[in-house]
Amino acid sequence: MDSRFVIGIDLGTTNCALAYADTAAMGADPALPPVSVLGIAQLVHPGEVRAEPLLPSALLLPGPADFPAGSVALPWDGADGQVIGRLALRRGAELAGKLVSSAKSWLCHAGVDRTAPILPWTAAPGVRRLSPVEASRLYLEYLRQAWDHAMPEAPFASQQVLVTVPASFDAVARDLTQRAAEQAGYRQVTLLEEPQAAFYAWIERHPGWRERVTVGDLILVVDIGGGTTDFTLIAVTERAGELALERVAVGDHILLGGDNMDLALARLVEAELAQAGRKLDAMQLQALWHNCRAAKEKLLDPESGVDEEPVTILGRGSGLVGGVIKAKLKRADVGRVLLDGFFPEVSSQEEPRRARRVALQEMGLPYAADPAVTRHLARFLRQQASQAEHGAVRRGASGLATPTHVLFNGGVLHAPLVRERLLAVLNSWLAAEGAAPARLLEGEDLMQAVARGAAYYGLARRGKGVRIRGGVPRTYYVGIESALPAVPGLPNPLKALTVAPFGMEEGTQARVPGPEFGLTVGEPAEFRFFSSASRKNDELGALIEEVGDDIEELSPIEVTLPASEGGGPLTPVTLETVVTETGVLQLWCVARDGRRWKLEFNVRERIG
Repeated sequence: MDSRFVIGIDLGTTNCALAYADTAAMGADPALPPVSVLGIAQLVHPGEVRAEPLLPSALLLPGPADFPAGSVALPWDGADGQVIGRLALRRGAELAGKLVSSAKSWLCHAGVDRTAPILPWTAAPGVRRLSPVEASRLYLEYLRQAWDHAMPEAPFASQQVLVTVPASFDAVARDLTQRAAEQAGYRQVTLLEEPQAAFYAWIERHPGWRERVTVGDLILVVDIGGGTTDFTLIAVTERAGELALERVAVGDHILLGGDNMDLALARLVEAELAQAGRKLDAMQLQALWHNCRAAKEKLLDPESGVDEEPVTILGRGSGLVGGVIKAKLKRADVGRVLLDGFFPEVSSQEEPRRARRVALQEMGLPYAADPAVTRHLARFLRQQASQAEHGAVRRGASGLATPTHVLFNGGVLHAPLVRERLLAVLNSWLAAEGAAPARLLEGEDLMQAVARGAAYYGLARRGKGVRIRGGVPRTYYVGIESALPAVPGLPNPLKALTVAPFGMEEGTQARVPGPEFGLTVGEPAEFRFFSSASRKNDELGALIEEVGDDIEELSPIEVTLPASEGGGPLTPVTLETVVTETGVLQLWCVARDGRRWKLEFNVRERIG
């Protein structure tokens, strides 16, 4: 039986949001029920709880002396050793070594064990740590408890829930998100890509959307949040005489967003303080980073008329008077740093710059080497989109994908000067291609769009509203070892078998055509998986003879599959692929006698 409420959750890098639709009055009424945003109760000061539209993705692990006893209890429960939300963000500027942030970015970082307690990454010895999966679980659990507190007549566990993830999340990161949700008590959860959710929110706000686009149009969704930048292309097509939407291209996962911009502003203030003889240590810089975020948001607020904002951090030492370091962040400097550093006017031919790597580096998040969002966008439109299925993407004279419309999403794009610069740069490229300027899809909700769009998608799954055809955002392969004689010192060549083509729809399964393969059983064996964001035309069962640079290796799986009595080390099998409703890939090996083995992505990554 369908639940009464459809709940959409944006599990963001910087902020979380929750939206919902009440289906009780839906019935035969063709009109969709409105989507509403839930005010999330959270601590804003010790002992003070207030409902706010966003829950900052900040998790503080305080010590016994950091807050007065009983001051961080929540209406539904006592504090369980952590503080989440607005208060955590505020105090995190002072207690940076105890603050978990950017957990979502760590969740997709294949270079670490994402199930191990590694956050806060810079925590001092003795400080409690959490895994990225556990931090995500705590955010999701908090949202469940906040819902139950606000809507006691409709328990969260009984509702349909949709949680959003970046379009560029690989299968492992999606699976980890799914597991975090299940551990948080989510019983009916579906994953949805964030750029699609943002576009669904625009559709929900504009019932007459079909009057604004036409067959052949190409919509670019630019999503720049606190930690990541995502690009998606959605084509307007025609099916059965009606307009339809199809996602045709998804960009790489780019760790570049508001966090980078806040740090750039903090470095600017740090340099000014250094000229005045005030040198900051690492903890003070961390505090300055957090404070510059708040100052930036005020200066870029369209309704703010101030030209500068004070930035204050605590000094070191026992004295209170004179121990505070004061500085100012100016509106003109914010605009200059953002536009020149992150949104420069560049040619569509420019590629993101590659930094010269030092041999030894601190372990941390794999941030984008080039901070210029416009260069990453040029690469997406030229290299990735040009690999899309023939005829699905409009192209200019040089092959550049030429969007007709742009939809912005994410907190960074709340600033008009950033939106105007991005649109101006894009339109300069289109003019060079002989294409018309892209039109802005206005009326977007930059902060809650993803959560609202997820709730709308839940309605669409019930037959109300429009669905975007999409499927898996990459092409996936499994490694097949060549049957050649052994050569001293060289492994046998590895081929890549296409097991999930780009766009394979969620909730579908298919037998991989082709011959049988030998499955190693009864002894340890390693399965190697690959993916490609650019090879969009490889069909199911296609065997790629050489794994090139356009195919990226994922995390291997090392397992020992049970053997049957009297059987040999190799069992002939065919392969079947399943894409679940949550977008998780499953590869089944099927023996002639009906035995089946399911292969899942390894959630414990090897570090090395």
